[in-house]
Amino acid sequence: MSDAYPKELAEYVFHNWDAEISSPTGNLSVGEEIVLPDIKVLEHLFSICYQASLTSHEGEPVVFRMLVADPGQLAEDGGPPAGLQKLEFIQRISMTAAELRRLSAAARFSRSMIGVSLDMPQKPEIWGMINTGPRWLHASHGGRGSAPPLPPYLLIKVMGPGIIEVSKGNRSLVSLSDGKLLGLSLNVFRASWLQEWFAPVRQERMEIYQNEKQSAQENWPDLEPDLTRVIDQHMMKRVIAVMRAFRHGGTLILVPPEQADELMRPNPYLTMKYKFAGGKARARFRALIVEVMRTLARLPVEPARPIKWSDYQQTTDTEIMRLDEAIFELSHLISALSVADGAVILTKGFELLGFGAEIHCEAEEVISLAKSLDLEGTEYREESVLGVGTRHRSAYRLCQRLKDALAIVVSQEGTVQFVRWNENRLMAWEHQGSFDFSAIH
Repeated sequence: MSDAYPKELAEYVFHNWDAEISSPTGNLSVGEEIVLPDIKVLEHLFSICYQASLTSHEGEPVVFRMLVADPGQLAEDGGPPAGLQKLEFIQRISMTAAELRRLSAAARFSRSMIGVSLDMPQKPEIWGMINTGPRWLHASHGGRGSAPPLPPYLLIKVMGPGIIEVSKGNRSLVSLSDGKLLGLSLNVFRASWLQEWFAPVRQERMEIYQNEKQSAQENWPDLEPDLTRVIDQHMMKRVIAVMRAFRHGGTLILVPPEQADELMRPNPYLTMKYKFAGGKARARFRALIVEVMRTLARLPVEPARPIKWSDYQQTTDTEIMRLDEAIFELSHLISALSVADGAVILTKGFELLGFGAEIHCEAEEVISLAKSLDLEGTEYREESVLGVGTRHRSAYRLCQRLKDALAIVVSQEGTVQFVRWNENRLMAWEHQGSFDFSAIH
């Protein structure tokens, strides 16, 4: 199969644009249609962005977000954290790779977008900047604040040399990376198998909450079943985002709680150089998440309405803010442990067992694995593992031997792979998502 470039990217976007729901959001008026330019204009846009991606600015890779929309289609007022701030230049500038390189330093990927107009299709012009703030990153990196609504216009994200992601507003359509087109982003956090894998831990928490609710003096509301799942996911997104920001690579191994004692003793699977003693400190996340549930129960909400993620996300309650900060700090701790040689070992309840783990299982020969093409692993292709690094091969051997384990492997380049035994085969998912290294620091 030949490599893909701006021409192939333009064809994919043009033919798949209407596959996404284009219901009006953000500042769009009801019934307004979002019409793409023709394929040649798209190819021209992507080509300029691609050329800009191959440059650098003061030794740093060029990364930016570009919204293709006329400034008149955005609101005149507003701004972060709840809206978009439109800043028009007095004079428009021709869009060139060199101009994008210069502007990328000011229009920080994590906080701003470059506004581009197609009034002259063969000569796109930069009309200004759009200040979004960093909340949009919470979807991929974790966080409480809700992002400002983004209208479903053509959004181009340049994330590194030859790496371009195209979105329809907040909805990812396709990414171009390493000469390959990757369709609708594979967000592994949405996979049902991942929810089922964590379900026993979340069920235990709900049982704790229900027991305390029954014995409480005041009338506690119900909790939406997905609430702690979303908090868990935001915590893991933070861990992965910081690991990627370190640019060191690392491995997280998550195991069922009932396997913790076995792995702390001499075993044929792995050896942890640094083991944590049992106790409350090691199981801090569990204590924090239970305390979050208790605190949310005391928030004023409408009668007979369960507490939802949006309540946690939007509340200004000082105790919730303190607990969220504590979870944030714990995620940074886990990320930092991954920098040491060896894997970080946790239970699926995020109890920290240790780090600096050397994986054994040398007798497990892994020649190939199934690379999933969808969220649930129903479509896949067999790929050789001979060309991957030691970190990945070690995780493959462990997951083939410990079939209840889940490995999350982050490469130095920032790619993220989920690995587990699935349906009688070793399977890996390449997690897709936008990222800006500077957003973490």
